Amino acid sequence: MSGTPEGPGSAADSLRPTTTQRHHVGRSAAELRDYRAAFNAAHLPMAVVDRDGQVVAANHALAQLLGTETHSLVEQSAAELVDLAAEARTWQAYLEVLRGRQAKLRCTRRLKHPDGHSLWTEVTLGPVPGTPDVLLSVADISDRRDLQARLRHLQMHDPVTRLPNRALFFERLSAALEASSYDRGGTGRIGLCYLDLDGFKAVNDTLGHRVGDRLLTAVAARLTHCADQVGYGRPGGHLVARLGGDEFALLVEDSTGTEQLADLAKSVLAALQEPFDLAGQRLSVSASIGVVERTCAGTSATGLMQAADTTLYWAKADGKARWTLFDPERNAHRMTRQALSSTLRPAVERGEFTLEYQPLVDLESGAVRGVEALARWNHPQFGTLTPNRFIGIAEEDGSIVQLGQWVLRTACRQARRWQLDHPSDEPVFVSVNVAVRQVWDSDLVGDVAEILAETGLAPELLQLELTESAVMGSAGRPLQALQALSDMGVRIAIDDFGTGYSNLAYLSRLPVSVLKLDGSFVRGFRYEEGAHPNPADETIVEALVQLAHRLGLTVTAECVETAGQAARLRRVGCDTGQGWLYSRAVGPERIAEMIGRAAYGGAPAGTYGSAPSPRV
Repeated sequence: MSGTPEGPGSAADSLRPTTTQRHHVGRSAAELRDYRAAFNAAHLPMAVVDRDGQVVAANHALAQLLGTETHSLVEQSAAELVDLAAEARTWQAYLEVLRGRQAKLRCTRRLKHPDGHSLWTEVTLGPVPGTPDVLLSVADISDRRDLQARLRHLQMHDPVTRLPNRALFFERLSAALEASSYDRGGTGRIGLCYLDLDGFKAVNDTLGHRVGDRLLTAVAARLTHCADQVGYGRPGGHLVARLGGDEFALLVEDSTGTEQLADLAKSVLAALQEPFDLAGQRLSVSASIGVVERTCAGTSATGLMQAADTTLYWAKADGKARWTLFDPERNAHRMTRQALSSTLRPAVERGEFTLEYQPLVDLESGAVRGVEALARWNHPQFGTLTPNRFIGIAEEDGSIVQLGQWVLRTACRQARRWQLDHPSDEPVFVSVNVAVRQVWDSDLVGDVAEILAETGLAPELLQLELTESAVMGSAGRPLQALQALSDMGVRIAIDDFGTGYSNLAYLSRLPVSVLKLDGSFVRGFRYEEGAHPNPADETIVEALVQLAHRLGLTVTAECVETAGQAARLRRVGCDTGQGWLYSRAVGPERIAEMIGRAAYGGAPAGTYGSAPSPRV
C-alpha cells in the first residue's frame, strides 16, 4: 500500500495500515483502534517518526500547534518541522536517537507559527517500545518562558529607576569582555563612566526617601538621554545601570577611545547640573565621575570596576562635581601606598628600618653641634625609602607611634655611644622629628623619660622637632606635653618655620628653644652668576633671627647648599646650618669621623654643588 492518508477524522488518518500491521503484529484490531484513538485524542502534540526521520503519524494536537492539517505532516522531515538541525550538537543527538544509540533527547526550540507569531516549545524524542520508531512530543512552553522572562526582568532591574541593576550590569560587562569584538567588527575596547551623586544622603535625610527616589528616577532619565545622545543612536551600545544607592554606571561597548568617554562624562555633568523640579521641590545636584577606557583583551570585570572605583574616589578627593580619567601612574602610586601601609607595622618589628644622620653645623666655627636623625626603610620590594614616602602613611594609620618610639630609642642610644666614644669632645645633640599624633596617641613624656634613663643620654642632648603648624596650633594635652618635656631639659624645635601660621605673638608663650628656618628663605640667599641677591630675603631672615635671639631662641637654617649662603647667614647672626654644603644624611660611622673637627672651614667637608638638599 502507498500509505495515502484517509480523510480527516478516520481512525487511520494518522497511521499507515502497512506500518501499523508491521509494527503491531500480534495485537488485536480493537487494541490498535484504542491506541489510535488515544494518540489522536491526546492533548500533547505528538508524532511517530521512523528511523529515516520521516513522520509516520501525527496527532491533531501537533497539527494544531503548527497551524496545519494532520495529513500534511505525514512523510515530512521531523527535523525540519521542529528545527532540530539549527544546532550541530542537537542534530547529532537527534541522529543518535534515530539509530538507537541514545535513549532520549530533550531540547528547547523557538518555532514560527504560520500566522506569524513565535512560540517556545520543549521537544522530546524517545523510542517506541518494540518498534524501530521514535515518539516525538512537542510541548508549548511559551507561557512559562514569558513568566520566566518577566521574573528575570524584575530580578535584573532596579524597582525605583527601572534601570538594569548591578546583577545585569555585571552580566553584560562580563559578556562584553568575553566576546570576540574583532570577530564581530568591533573596536575591541570598552569604556565605563562610574558616578555617584554628591550629597545625595542629605536629600534623603532632609526631604525623605520618597523625594530621594523621585530624584534618582529623574537622574536615571537624564543619564539614559545622555547615553543615547553620545551613542549617536546606536542601539544597545551604551548600558545605563543603577548599581545601588546613588551609584550609577554607563557602560560603553566598542568604545572609540577616551575622547568618547570624556564627551559622555561632560554631557552627564552638564545634564545633572540643571535643577530638578520634583513635585514642587526644586533640587540641584552634582556628580563625581570616574572614567576608565581600555582594551577588552586582558581586562577583567573586577579589574575594570576597581579602576573605576579608584578613579571615582580621585574625582571626589579632587573636589567633587567633576570627572576624572583613570591614570595608571597615579594608580601605581596608590597601589604602592597601600602596599606600604599594609606592611609598615610588621616592618618595624622585622628591623627593616635604619637611621641616617645629617649634621647641624655651627656657622661660626664650622663644628658639628648636633645631628638630625632621619629614618630609612629598607623595603624588600621597593628598595630604600626616605621619610617622605612613608611618614604620612604612618601618621594616617597610627603606626607612627610604634615607629617614632623606635626612632627615638635608636637615636638616643647612638648619641650616647658617640659621647662615650669621644669623651674629650663636646657631645653632639640628636634631633628627632615628632608627629602630633604621637602626643595624642601615646605617653610621649613618659616614653622620652624612659628612653633617656635607659640609654643614659642627658635631656639637653635630645631635641624634638615639630612642624610649625603643629606647634602653633598646640593646646590642651599637646601643649602640656611640650611644657613637661621642656621642663625635663629636652629642647623643642619648630621645624620649617615660616611656612605655617607664623603667629609670632603666640611664639613667646610656647616652650620652644629652637627655630629651624624653612629652606625657601635660604634659597633666596643664593649667589648666581650675573644675579644679585634679593635684599628683602636677607632683611626677613635677619629680622627673624633677631626676634628669636631676643626671645632666647637659637636659629638653624635648613637647605644650606653654597658657601655664599653660609656666609650671609653667618653675617645676619644665624646660629647653625644644615644642608648638603656640609653633608648629606649619612651613617653613624661618618658622623663619628666629623665629631671634634670642623665640618666646614673654607673647604666644605661634603660639597654637592648647588644640588637641592631636601631633609630626607
